[in-house]
Amino acid sequence: MADFNKILDAGDYENGTTNVVVEIPVGSNYKIEWNRKVGYFALDRVENKIFAKPTNYGFIPQTLDEDGDELDVLLIADDPLPMGLVVEARVLGVMKFSDDGEVDDKIIAVPADDRNNGNIYESLDDLPKKLIEQIEFHFNHYKDLKKPGTTKVGSFDGIDEAKKVIKDAIARWKAQA
Repeated sequence: MADFNKILDAGDYENGTTNVVVEIPVGSNYKIEWNRKVGYFALDRVENKIFAKPTNYGFIPQTLDEDGDELDVLLIADDPLPMGLVVEARVLGVMKFSDDGEVDDKIIAVPADDRNNGNIYESLDDLPKKLIEQIEFHFNHYKDLKKPGTTKVGSFDGIDEAKKVIKDAIARWKAQA
């Protein structure tokens, strides 16, 4: 398997698109993570089925969030996307999030060329309100059975804040290289 952080970068985030590597398909209860030190996907844990992912889940290459991992992406698509797939994605916004007191923000994006839905999603305001509620509920509660109260969704912010979060994550990546 290729080392995504060596062959890809964050993409053209300043113009609204970014590269995303899918780790977890929507509907999965497996917590799969990219291990950048050795260059493979690893099963971190199996979550309870009631906490299956409400979106596809991945990361932006050559970024580091404040939690020390690549910057996470909630990639909204009609179907599950396979692990390891690289997607050019349109940035819609960011979910400000903390996990066990650490900043662990999630960029919200959609495939950049989604002809099935006519590319109708251009901002968070275009997403179904129910989907945003499901995402918020999931991330506020997915650890409740083991570590209640350790996750907190702060806010959903737009494209400009998402670009700032990506820019800062790229700077952290470059500082550690």
